[in-house]
Amino acid sequence: MKNLNLLNKFIFLINSVVALLLLLSYGISYVPPKSYALISTFSVSVPLLIVLNILFAVYWLIKLKKQLILSLLVLIVGYSQVLSFYKFSSESVPKSEATFTIMSYNVRLFNVYNWIEDETIPTKIQEFITEESPNILCFQEYDSSTDLEFKEYPYKYKTNASKNNKSELAILSTYKILDSGFIDFPNSANSAIYADLLIESDTTRVYNVHLQSSGIDANVDVETLDSEQSNKLLKRLETTFKAQQHQAGLVANHVAKSPYKVLLCGDFNNTVYSYVYRILKGDLKDTFETSGTGFGSTFDFKYFPVRIDFILADQNFSSGTFKNYTIPYSDHFPILTELTLQK
Repeated sequence: MKNLNLLNKFIFLINSVVALLLLLSYGISYVPPKSYALISTFSVSVPLLIVLNILFAVYWLIKLKKQLILSLLVLIVGYSQVLSFYKFSSESVPKSEATFTIMSYNVRLFNVYNWIEDETIPTKIQEFITEESPNILCFQEYDSSTDLEFKEYPYKYKTNASKNNKSELAILSTYKILDSGFIDFPNSANSAIYADLLIESDTTRVYNVHLQSSGIDANVDVETLDSEQSNKLLKRLETTFKAQQHQAGLVANHVAKSPYKVLLCGDFNNTVYSYVYRILKGDLKDTFETSGTGFGSTFDFKYFPVRIDFILADQNFSSGTFKNYTIPYSDHFPILTELTLQK
């Protein structure tokens, strides 16, 4: 500090605060929202904290100052968290006859309320699905009233919105569905479903999960929020994360009782640094972390990359290519991975 001018002393003070916050954030996934809701909301800021610490480290490196050690050490301590934010490379897994693809996509009701000023969005989504042709397709915020048939999928399991007053979910498959079921989330428009698919000669249970949404506009201008609006935003996040904890627990308990190997897909409405992600992931592998590259952003958030949609797989599956698509047909981006069952 002695060799720093006044401006750099101030910058290092801010750097110290940001580094401390990132260090503390590494334990957030173990904090139950129902007990410490305010602390749990901090998980959404972890990507920003990672970026800021990288920028501080680069700044001090350019200045040839030893202060770069602070952020560098914090980033190294949480290297697994940093690697969850950005993947530099992916595994190369050979394909076989047993290789199949699975996609997860929150289609935002196929733009039925014209959030995007483009009336051809449903057609574009159908053309995209036809072109990519995943073997298994998990839709969140599905809309069965939209005139889309997806004829290439002979096997379908969809929730009935008019019957249960829930946001619709759908699992479409080229593999036969042997059984299916619904997991209700009380006092919520959200839910989860599952389908037991006959893949080759094995049965695999596929879960499609849509956890509670905060209802916050992704493009809200946080820079213009006053203190009252910020407090309301935090309160809404606290309520959402508490609901998500209960919902994730219901799904995790159901997964634990599955008699089959499990694939779990969906929109978690929370990040990889959250309590609910850790609960749902359990012993499953995150296919982006094994096979993805880049930021893996799945949500159209203007401030920094956000990954809130996931494909988790049983350890008996090896994951090959993982794809993130940045197509502007929803507020979410679809994700797809290749999987091969190891026998």
